[in-house]
Amino acid sequence: MRPEILFPLFAPIRSLPGIGPRLEKLVAKLAGPKVVDLCWHLPTGLVDRRRRPKIAEARDGEIATMEVKVGLHVPPRIKRLPYRVHVHDETGEMQLVFFNPHADWLAKTLPEGATRIVSGKVEFYQGQPQMTHPDHIVSVEELASLPLLEAVYPLTAGLTLKPFQKAIRAAVERAPDLPEWQDGPWLKARGWTGWRAALDAAHAPQSHDDLGALAPARARLAFDELLANQLALGLVRLRMRKLPGRTVKGDGRLRAKVPLPFALTGAQAQALKEIDTDMASDRRMLRLLQGDVGSGKTVVALLAMLNAVEAGFQAAMMAPTELLARQHYASLAPLCAAAGVHLELLSGRDKGRRRADILERLAEGAIDILVGTHALFQEEVAFKALALAVVDEQHRFGVHQRLQLQSKGGTATDILVMTATPIPRTLTLTAYGDMDVSRLTEKPPGRQPIDTRAMPLERLAEVVDAMRRALERGAQVYWVCPLVEESEEIDVTAAEERFAHLREIFGAEVGLVHGRMKPTEKDEAMERFAGGATRILVATTVIEVGVDVPAATVMVIEHAERFGLAQLHQLRGRVGRGTGKSICLLLYQAPLGETAAARLKIMRETEDGFRIAEEDLRLRGAGELLGTRQSGLAEFRLADIERHAELLAAAHDDARMILDRDAELETDRGKALRVLLYLFERDEAIRYLRSG
Repeated sequence: MRPEILFPLFAPIRSLPGIGPRLEKLVAKLAGPKVVDLCWHLPTGLVDRRRRPKIAEARDGEIATMEVKVGLHVPPRIKRLPYRVHVHDETGEMQLVFFNPHADWLAKTLPEGATRIVSGKVEFYQGQPQMTHPDHIVSVEELASLPLLEAVYPLTAGLTLKPFQKAIRAAVERAPDLPEWQDGPWLKARGWTGWRAALDAAHAPQSHDDLGALAPARARLAFDELLANQLALGLVRLRMRKLPGRTVKGDGRLRAKVPLPFALTGAQAQALKEIDTDMASDRRMLRLLQGDVGSGKTVVALLAMLNAVEAGFQAAMMAPTELLARQHYASLAPLCAAAGVHLELLSGRDKGRRRADILERLAEGAIDILVGTHALFQEEVAFKALALAVVDEQHRFGVHQRLQLQSKGGTATDILVMTATPIPRTLTLTAYGDMDVSRLTEKPPGRQPIDTRAMPLERLAEVVDAMRRALERGAQVYWVCPLVEESEEIDVTAAEERFAHLREIFGAEVGLVHGRMKPTEKDEAMERFAGGATRILVATTVIEVGVDVPAATVMVIEHAERFGLAQLHQLRGRVGRGTGKSICLLLYQAPLGETAAARLKIMRETEDGFRIAEEDLRLRGAGELLGTRQSGLAEFRLADIERHAELLAAAHDDARMILDRDAELETDRGKALRVLLYLFERDEAIRYLRSG
């Protein structure tokens, strides 16, 4: 249960003064539904009202705070014109301009002859200074109440700054003094204050430097969030390590029967050695297998699964989509058949007698390896002795699902996670900090480099002509579009429109696949392309992950400037999977922006997925790179993975040291760290701690 000291922060935002039903919806949409969400919503700008010029000294475009005497009010002759109030001081005159004001409010706020302090942006109109809708109007006696330094926050439509600032101030005021969870010498070495003081300072910047990610107050808060993340992952790892393990050690007899197309690369052999060592130990394996497109992860996974079967156990492979699960099944089936291993596919489409038969044989141990999707999570799916679970494209699954699958094994299940998205080290720590990592950095022999070129869309006719020549040579072509249908908001050619265009030219040789199609329709379209019934496949990014058609040697990516680097790299990886020479054409809409131009340049320069991933992180940031909202990865509110990379590494080391010394978090610092976990809503980790 969350500690009582945090109750004020986890109250609903409607408990804050001035937050009625309308504002509650807007604030919740922008920042979140709880008081603590407002604490994490940091300012992005600063208005400095400290300059106090006379009217004659005012500069065009500056924010100024001025003492003026109110003169004549000039209401508009017609409604659409502004209401003007003349003001002056000893150096000159200026106008205050208002659109659709309440006349009574103006008369009360700016009575003729009174002296007022006005603060806002000065603009010159026809050579004369004016201030439109001053941000603040106060009497001389109220000057102390005027905020000379004012934090500016990101807003959403319908929400104005003043009520939001008031809500944030109220939220920060509710923040309690919490026990210090950071190491004292570390704080001193960094020059950081306590948590409460850092929160206050982050919301009250004194200069634009204080808005930077590495400003002391923000860095302190970011480190707190990173430490909570790393500690939570460490606790998950500890719990899973504590659960009883078993030794899984095959004799190699099944592996020897598998007709592999190539000898293992050095990286594959090393990864397999690490996996075998993990499985042979009496602790549960938690290993991430990272490999670039075409690096041979599936072969490593198969050999690991055969190790389990040789030892008398079962294995499972889970994919994020039915399309990919079926493809894994198709590619593994002949290899398993050669080794005499019973392989089966279970998907959401399996119903009735067929499904019952699979489940019965699985529970009896008659199925050695089961391939499937989320269907493997369902309670009625029971294995006789599951020793190894392979999860493909892990960043589509959260920790809950990882644990759920692992529990299928009864006493112990080793977990091997595969991702074809090369991930920078910093993101690997935040997403997989509870896992050991193996990397496949080589490609199997025989793979040729992919010729990557960028061309403006205005040369589309030339591309179509070149495609016709490629088809005559027996090639197959992917044509990827960013949207399914036409959009008035984004001027990009939709997949359906491009399909119709190419169908007119090439007839029935053109197929279409996108995410809105029914699974059976998608599978049928992919099978027709894989079998050569269609030669051109127009698609959205549904084909990004895992689709394997060795005969496809041309990839056209339309509006390539709309895609991220990692996505472009994944799409390019759909070709170059056979021994034929392949080409990737990046069609872009000119003129290119600076970031888009940088992306396309990198794509032309390298096929190294790890370098591409690092560049993608630099250009786009962590959230967009892996799509944290859709993925189950930690979504950071305060930490910036690129700018805080050093802090992340320190948090990782600190979390390991903490858990080595105080795995149950029972010391004074440990108890404070429990508060930290609750503060950043890592309640799941506390549950692991209790159940450990």
